[in-house]
Amino acid sequence: MNLVNYHIDKSWTLFLDRDGVINRRIKDDYVKSIAEFVFLEKVPESLEKLTKLFGRIFIVTNQQGVGKGLINLSDLQIIHTFMLNEIEKAGGKIDQVFFCPELNETNHPDRKPQIGMALKAKGEFPEIDFSKSIMVGDSISDIEFGKNAGMRTVFVSAKHKKNDEIGVDAICVSLSNFTDLIINKHSSIINNHSS
Repeated sequence: MNLVNYHIDKSWTLFLDRDGVINRRIKDDYVKSIAEFVFLEKVPESLEKLTKLFGRIFIVTNQQGVGKGLINLSDLQIIHTFMLNEIEKAGGKIDQVFFCPELNETNHPDRKPQIGMALKAKGEFPEIDFSKSIMVGDSISDIEFGKNAGMRTVFVSAKHKKNDEIGVDAICVSLSNFTDLIINKHSSIINNHSS
């Protein structure tokens, strides 16, 4: 798939992974405080543009650091509140953050690549059409989650070059890169919302 071949409008939904897409992933560890939460380059600005284009935007994130006892739910909520506030300050909007605190070995239905978080989103926002949804993530489980739910998939990676290597619809080096590709195609929509 070439992303620019799709006419994206307010009937489309965007699903985003968190660590490695929204904020810097900490190797072999978890973001446990606001101090450790660092937005990746141009993410708030990108979300401001994407908010004008997509009808809904959700974050779907596995957070097994909670299940491991490395971070509690209240601290995770503090991090997410900070993240959402910063995104809103930049003019963006996340409709909801869905997270799964369960350990990988539990095979919990909410843990990606299972589609529990997608089903919860659709349960709360019935207008979501998974065939008009895009999942952007930086792990294979993100891509499998998107495919399992019937979404288009975008892999965030600086290493992979060819889409068919991992069976995704598109590969971008960052959320900012994805945004540029989408926005360039739909610039008239964005410009009309800017006035």
